[in-house]
Amino acid sequence: MKTKRKNNEDTRLLPFCVIKAAAEGDILAIHKVLNHYEGYITSLSVRKMKDKFGNVHYCVDETLRQRLQSKLLMTILNFKLIR
Repeated sequence: MKTKRKNNEDTRLLPFCVIKAAAEGDILAIHKVLNHYEGYITSLSVRKMKDKFGNVHYCVDETLRQRLQSKLLMTILNFKLIR
């Protein structure tokens, strides 16, 4: 069974030149990488919360989101390109 892939901007890979520039510390390239993974980081940061009446709410845990962004940033800056 074949699966169809979407051909929109969200499913594309980051170009190598952007990854290389981000690993070298280029601020604009780092922002492109962070923006590319923003939706994924947000989806990982969603937590189920209950209010005092027992109602369930889903919300983004901002502390976790910031920690994931920081971890990605550190990984970008420590990334070594192998040729």
